[in-house]
Amino acid sequence: MTARKDADAGLPWLLVPQKRLLNGALVLEVLAAGLLILRSWFLAGLFGYWLVAWQEGSPTSFAPADWGIWLVGLPLCLLIRPALQYCRERLAQRASMRVRQTLREQLLQRLAMLGPARRMLGADAELGSRVLEQVDALDGYVSRYHVQRRLVIIVPLMLLLATAWHSLFAAALLLATAPLVPLFMVLLGHAAASANQRQFMALEQMSGRFLDLLRGMATLQHLQTLDSAQLAVEQAAEDYRSRTMRVLRMAFLSGAVLELFASIAIAMVALYLGLGLLGMLPWAQGEVPVSYQSALFILLHAPEFYGPLRQLGSDYHARAEAEGALAELKPLLQLELWQHPGTEPLQLPGAPAITCCQVQVDLPGAPARLGPLDLALRAGERVWLRGPSGSGKSTLLYVLLGFLPHTGEVLINGLPLASVRRGDWHRHVGFLAQQPELVPGTLAENLRLAAPDASDQQLVAVLREVGLWPLLQQLPLQLATPLGERGLGLSGGQLSRLALARLLLRDTRVWLLDEPLAHLDPDTAERIGELLERLSRGRTVVLVSHDAVGLDWLDRQVTLRGGGHD
Repeated sequence: MTARKDADAGLPWLLVPQKRLLNGALVLEVLAAGLLILRSWFLAGLFGYWLVAWQEGSPTSFAPADWGIWLVGLPLCLLIRPALQYCRERLAQRASMRVRQTLREQLLQRLAMLGPARRMLGADAELGSRVLEQVDALDGYVSRYHVQRRLVIIVPLMLLLATAWHSLFAAALLLATAPLVPLFMVLLGHAAASANQRQFMALEQMSGRFLDLLRGMATLQHLQTLDSAQLAVEQAAEDYRSRTMRVLRMAFLSGAVLELFASIAIAMVALYLGLGLLGMLPWAQGEVPVSYQSALFILLHAPEFYGPLRQLGSDYHARAEAEGALAELKPLLQLELWQHPGTEPLQLPGAPAITCCQVQVDLPGAPARLGPLDLALRAGERVWLRGPSGSGKSTLLYVLLGFLPHTGEVLINGLPLASVRRGDWHRHVGFLAQQPELVPGTLAENLRLAAPDASDQQLVAVLREVGLWPLLQQLPLQLATPLGERGLGLSGGQLSRLALARLLLRDTRVWLLDEPLAHLDPDTAERIGELLERLSRGRTVVLVSHDAVGLDWLDRQVTLRGGGHD
C-alpha cells in the first residue's frame, strides 16, 4: 500500500510541468473515441441501408446521392482516428521523456550535493542502476497509465451513452460486466508491485557485485579464483532470469484472463442482440427490441467499450513497475536539497585549528549519524579518528567537507564553517577517500584531476615525493601510461602513492583521510604510513582508520562512541 501511495503521490510534482502535454494527449484520445462512435454509426447505417435495399429486392435503387455522406465521412474517420492516436502517443512519450529527464537531474543534483557522502546511499554501481534503469521504469506509468486511468472512465461512458440511446438493456449488460476487469486488475496489482520491487533489488545487487568483480579482476587472476567468480556471476544471472520470467509470466497470465473476461462480456451482448433480431428472447417472443442497424452499431463498438479497461489492466503492470522503482528511489528522493549557506571569503596562511561544538547529524533517508560531538584540533595537529562501524567517522569527514547539514557548529580558526564559501574552504582541503576516484585515462590525466594546469615538471616532482617516479621511468610511456578504471594496472600500494601524489599537487593545509591504508598488506601499510608521516608535516590532519598498522606517528587518538568521543 505504501508503494502505491508513493506512485500516486510521489510523481505529481514531476507531472505538473507536463500537464499540458498529458492533457493534450487525453483530449486527442477522447476525440479519437468520438470518431470511433461516428465510424460505427456510418458503418451500421451503410450496411443497414444495403440490407433494407436487398430485402426490397432493389439494391440498384441505392443512388450515389444517398450514400455520398458515407463515402466522405467513413474514410475521414478511418484516416483521422489513427492520426489522432499517433499524436497522442507522441505527446505522452514527450511528457514521459521530460519527466524522466527532470527526475534524473534531480537525482544527480542530490548526488552531486552529497559529494563523497553519496557512498552512504550505496555503491556507485547501485546508484547508477537507480538513476538509469529505475528512472526508465517510470516510462510506462507516465506515457500510458497516467492518461489511461482517465480514459477508462471517459471513453466507456461515451460508448455507454451511445449504446443506451439504442438499447438500455445492452447498456446495462455492458455496465454490469465492466467491473470484472478492474477487479481482477487490482487483485493482480499487489503481487505485480512486490515482484517488480524484488526485481529491482536483485538488479541493484547484481550490478554492484558484477562491477566489484570487474574491478578486482587482476586480484582474482592472481589468486586463481576466476572460475568461482564466473560461477557466481552465472548463478546471479540465472537467478535474475528466473525472477524476470516470473514477472513476465504474471503479466501474460493476467493479460490473458482480462481478455477472457472481456470476450465473455462481449459474447453476452452479442447473444442478446442476436436472439433479439431472431425474436427469440424469452421475455419478448416474436419481438425485435433492437433493429438491425442499432444492433450492428452496438456490436461494432462493444469491443472498444472494454478496450480502455483491458489497456488499463495491461498498463497497471507499468504502475506496479513504477511502484517498485519509486520504492528504491525513495531514499534519494527523500533527501533534502541542502546548500552550504556560507558567503564569506576564507584565507588560510597556514594549517588551521578546527573545533567541533555539539556537532550532530541525523539525515532522513540516509544512514548518516553523528554526535553530538565536541572535538578540538590544534593547528597542525594530526589526529587518528577511530571507532566502531556506524559511530560517525566518515560522516564527520563529510561534515568537515561541507557536504552534510548538521546542528552545532564547526569553527575554522574560530570562524564558523557555515559562514564561509565552500569553494574557498575546499581550496585549502585535501580529501582522500578509501577508494580514490580514478578514471580510465593516462596517469598524467588522473593526476591533473587535482590540478588541471599542472605542468609535467610538477607531476614528476610529486611522483618523486611519493616514490613512484623511479618505477614510471622504467615504463616506455611514463606519464602517458594508461590506467584502467579504478587504477587497473597498479598495485594497492602504488594506487595509494598515486592518490597521495594528487593530494600533494594541491598542497592544501588540511588533509581529511578516510581509511588510506585499507586493503593493504602490513608491510605496504607500514611504508605508506611512513610516507604519510613525512608528507603531512605542517598540516592539520584527520585520519579515519580501523587498523593501527603504520599510524604510530599520529599526535593523538580520538575514539568515537556514538554520542561523543573518548
